[in-house]
Amino acid sequence: MINSRKLSDLNHFVEKKANDFILTCECNQIQIIVTSTYRDADAQALLYAQGRTSPGRKVTNARPGHSMHNHRVALDVVPLRAGKPVWGTSGEDGKLWQKVGEIGKSCGLEWAGDWKVFKEYPHFQYTGGLTVNDFIEGKILKD
Repeated sequence: MINSRKLSDLNHFVEKKANDFILTCECNQIQIIVTSTYRDADAQALLYAQGRTSPGRKVTNARPGHSMHNHRVALDVVPLRAGKPVWGTSGEDGKLWQKVGEIGKSCGLEWAGDWKVFKEYPHFQYTGGLTVNDFIEGKILKD
């Protein structure tokens, strides 16, 4: 089972954007840590089960093979404040996440904090216009 945090496990186009994102956050005095990049089907299955057949709240709607993480084009991050992860999304925490989201978008990433359904503040991806079904069919990301 693989649930990587390494940027080198991402598609090389996405890896470059992710590096730019992290550096731009640093330039704005925001420290972020990467919590997930590539996930294999087994790791995705465990996450998908959470809140369904396993304890906890739902953290994903993506079945194995249907997550952009499975196709090496997504990463999850969390900003730090005073060395501690910021998971909240209201008040000052929300302002920090909005800044992180804006930086990610300025680096060419799509931010799931903008999604209308199942907002996911930690999730960023670059698909080059391809859908998950395109990736499943074997289409390749090109810059």
